[in-house]
Amino acid sequence: MEDERKDGAYGTPQKYDPTFKGPIYHRGCTDIICCVFLLLAIVGYVAVGIIAWTHGDPRKVIYPTDSRGEFCGQKGTKNANKPYLFYFNIVKCASPLVLLEFQCPTPQICVEKCPDRYLTYLNAHKSQDFQYYKQFCVPGFQNTKGVAEVLRDGDCPAVLIPSKPLAQRCFPAIHAHKGVLMVGNETTYEDGHGSRKNITELVEGAKKANGVLEARQLAMRIFEDYTVSWYWIVIGLVIAMLMSLLFIVLLRFLAGIMVWVMIIMVILVLGYGIFHCYMEYVRLRGEAGSDISLVDLGFQTDLRVYLHLRQTWMAFMIILSILEAIIILLLIFLRKRILIAIALIKEASRAVGYVMCSLLYPLVTFFLLCLCIAYWASTAVFLSTSNEAIYKIFDGGTCQFAGKTCNPETFASSNESRLCPGAHCQFAFYGGESGYHRALLGLQIFNAFMFFWLANFVLALGQVTLAGAFASYYWALHKPDDLPAFPLFSAFGRALRYHTGSLAFGALILAIVQIIRVMLEYLDQRLKAAENKFAKFLMTCLKCCFWCLEKFIRFLNRNAYIMIAIYGTNFCTSARNAFFLLMRNIIRVAVLDKVTDFLFLLGKLLIVGSVGILAFFFFTHRIRIVQDTAPPLNYYWVPILTVIIGSYLIAHGFFSVYGMCVDTLFLCFCEDLERNDGSQERPYFMSPELRDILLKGSAEEGKRAEVEE
Repeated sequence: MEDERKDGAYGTPQKYDPTFKGPIYHRGCTDIICCVFLLLAIVGYVAVGIIAWTHGDPRKVIYPTDSRGEFCGQKGTKNANKPYLFYFNIVKCASPLVLLEFQCPTPQICVEKCPDRYLTYLNAHKSQDFQYYKQFCVPGFQNTKGVAEVLRDGDCPAVLIPSKPLAQRCFPAIHAHKGVLMVGNETTYEDGHGSRKNITELVEGAKKANGVLEARQLAMRIFEDYTVSWYWIVIGLVIAMLMSLLFIVLLRFLAGIMVWVMIIMVILVLGYGIFHCYMEYVRLRGEAGSDISLVDLGFQTDLRVYLHLRQTWMAFMIILSILEAIIILLLIFLRKRILIAIALIKEASRAVGYVMCSLLYPLVTFFLLCLCIAYWASTAVFLSTSNEAIYKIFDGGTCQFAGKTCNPETFASSNESRLCPGAHCQFAFYGGESGYHRALLGLQIFNAFMFFWLANFVLALGQVTLAGAFASYYWALHKPDDLPAFPLFSAFGRALRYHTGSLAFGALILAIVQIIRVMLEYLDQRLKAAENKFAKFLMTCLKCCFWCLEKFIRFLNRNAYIMIAIYGTNFCTSARNAFFLLMRNIIRVAVLDKVTDFLFLLGKLLIVGSVGILAFFFFTHRIRIVQDTAPPLNYYWVPILTVIIGSYLIAHGFFSVYGMCVDTLFLCFCEDLERNDGSQERPYFMSPELRDILLKGSAEEGKRAEVEE
């Protein structure tokens, strides 16, 4: 029955071929049409970049803009020495217009520094404080009008309050004094009409305005944390790279020992995490406010608040305990399969030892991916800033012309200005009505699509190159004598010369699925406010289906690239042959492939956990690496998460070489079993150690499967 299944549903097994000695050198070009499409798409992508760079202006993102659309702090302009943006009435930033127009409906000017004292125009206009007050009025203002006219025309703010710069913008310096929120050192202020009001009104208005801008402030605080901690983040990533490299080198010579050391260290690291969480949970017992639940506290942008709650540490302890239990149970039930996987890792270590330059190839992939990311990001920024300055009429009252476009040069003498004396013509946003501006959304989608396509192509090129090198090792009968010279460079040359179209084909399929997932995420964000449960359910199903589809295509592409590296066939033929080969050896796939993936995952977790714990203790000032401690931060979780994510990516880059080696050797092993029988006429190409362990383990799994059936 098994033979009928192999010969029928999943293709015909490979036959013995005495001339087959590994990757075929005499091959032809594959999927030429897709190669042409890729080249044309790259030409179009370059054209889009040129157009974006011609029309775009990144200063619109970096520098704040005043009411006349001029940049603050930009060298070569009249505001070069005025880096901060000052709002006449910050309370008006709480208006819904901010969400619609992305601009506060109040005059804004560039200033040298934010106000540091409390002062009203009524008190300052005929006193010695006027020179200080004048710098916060519109440029060129002369004290020739009455107080009412000045405030009506928006020439000067009615009141100055102590402010602090944040993201080059002046925001009220709100602080608590004896449990009362205050601005500066004052508790009352005087408006432009001489009426004294409680400062609470201004504080509440400022809080509301800050709430509208909270997302932007949060982003800028995170950016500030990066500016002061980037040096230590780089050091953490370098430590992760050195640990990964050391682990890989030791794995080359001590594969069996290192795997067991890795397993034990992961268990110990998780155990220490559980112990640390328990100690923090006990330490907070009896402290005021530590028993507040996470639900009652709600979401807080300062994540340090959660570390003062016992419930937080209890949740961490439960999560780590569950993870520890799962790993221990998997190790118990997979102990025999782990021994088989270790044998495959040992063989992979020998292959990597003979092709040592393969450990450096992830640097090539990383460099090419950085180029793709840099081009995509710069093009996206230039496209998003290639709009023209749009000016609109803003009015705090009920002016019928509010929201209409205007010209700031002629607005003072226009009919709108006469009918609405309190209105202002000020910069609103960047936009445009031309055909180019209407096509910006489509260009951004094309930019994202090309990024996915090129990034997937770079990854595919790396996989084919490594697969070709390791396949040359496996199919060398007398290792390393029969191993060709420079197998990695030969595989790289074959991939680019013959199979650019096939790599582009596989990358194109994956890019289409990824761009659809991005569009589904965009639609999901737009539909969050809707109450249609069916639409939400349908969106969730679509997102889940396309996530599964992407995972399957990644798996299929990876094995297809291995077959392309060996046989030089086109993408569809290679994908079909790889899929059928895996299905004919489905038991071995379950025994070996996923167990080795699990072991490599443990290795990544060990490196990430070690570097993450070190980063946590350093950025929370619990240890000192040098005389100076970690820099002061708004959110210490920002560099910690960056180090953890970066460490995982670095470890993944190094382990990906071993992962590709194991996958290639596994497919070659399955092919070897079908082509040869181990006799003198048809000897196996696998090493004797690998043959004894793999064939024994596969036979045991086959008998177990037959018993279960």
